[in-house]
Order: sequence, then structure tokens, then C-alpha cells
Amino acid sequence: MPPPGVKVREGYELWHPNQEKAASKTTKAIVAIVLLVSAALLVIITLGGWEKLQSTSVGVLTIVWAGIYVLFALLVLNWKRGVLPVASAMAILMVIFAAVAAGGWFARDKDGLNSPALPEELLGLLTIIVIPVQILLIAVAMVGFNQAWNVEEERPIGGRPPGGGAGVRDTTDTAVTGTDDPAVRRDADEEDTEAIRRTRVRHDDDGDWADGTQTSPAI
Repeated sequence: MPPPGVKVREGYELWHPNQEKAASKTTKAIVAIVLLVSAALLVIITLGGWEKLQSTSVGVLTIVWAGIYVLFALLVLNWKRGVLPVASAMAILMVIFAAVAAGGWFARDKDGLNSPALPEELLGLLTIIVIPVQILLIAVAMVGFNQAWNVEEERPIGGRPPGGGAGVRDTTDTAVTGTDDPAVRRDADEEDTEAIRRTRVRHDDDGDWADGTQTSPAI
């Protein structure tokens, strides 16, 4: 179904040519995977270090952040290009937060301090890993945004893109034969070819070389 307010010519449908490209499909998959990996890292770090977080609100905010990443991953899988710059902006902020938080986890790795559910060294390492993952997210999200997944074009119903040789042939044949049946069009093509051949044979067999319109068989 076309978007509201968009009129499509009769016999045509809207399609997204850039979504059919292998590069776009690969980028979409990578963006979704990186978003899900980012969400998983945030949840593990938050739950693993919940007891030693500065405040409960920080933990809740991080969980919500992870949930937004999951939502974005689902939208990207449905070719929603608009979330890509938002995901990039959130990733930039997360890089800053992770860079600050990583040092705090390593600073807690001392004797006499109570450890959270996961060791501080592991939490610090996971927090550091968040940084390159977010940088990767920024890069692939921008690549996907520049691939213009939202571009729409018209094509004849049936899947052939406009402008192709087959598409032009089908449109012409339909106008001549009055039908979309391939068998009928094929019969019409054969009849046209046979008529042209008979015309040429009859013209060559006239034997009238005086009119100057014939071509010598010797040429």
C-alpha cells in the first residue's frame, strides 16, 4: 500500500530500489546486530554492578537505554532509516559515559571493598568494550543512512523495475494485444515476425529491378 497522499499510476506499484541491494541488506543486518550487542552489554553491566551503582536512577536509565537500542534494532530490520541518526547520537553519549565509568570500576578493585554480583575487573572490561562497539554503531548507522533506504520509485505491478528492456516490451505488447497473458503476447510476436518475413520475401521476389528500390543479391 502506498503512503497516505501518494498516488500511484494504475498498473504500477511503489518499491524501494535501494532496499533490494546486497550492500543495504548487509548494512541493515550489521546495524541491528550492533544495537542488540550494545543493549546486551548495558544490561549485563547494569545488573552485574547494580549494588554498587551511584544511584538507582542511573541503573534504571541504563536499562531504558538498552530497551531503546532493542526497539531501534527492530525498526532497522523494518527499514526505518529515521532512527539511524538518533542511534548515532545516543552512541556518542554512551562513549562518553563508558569512558568515565570504566575507571570507576577498576578503582573499586581493592581489598576490603565489597564486590558486586560480577567482579569489578570484568565490569570495567565490559565497560571498555562498550566504547568500540558504540563507535562501530556510529559508523554503520551513518553508512545505512547514506544508502537512502527510503527512496521510492514506481514500477509495473509484477516486480519489473521501470526503464528496463523487459518492462518496456511488456507495456508495448499489452497495448497492442490488450492483455497481459505471456502466451498471447508470444503468439502475437510470432505472427508479427512471420508477417514481416512474408513481406520481405514477396518484395524480393517481385523481380522488378527497374524501380531502383531493390538491392542486388550480389551485394
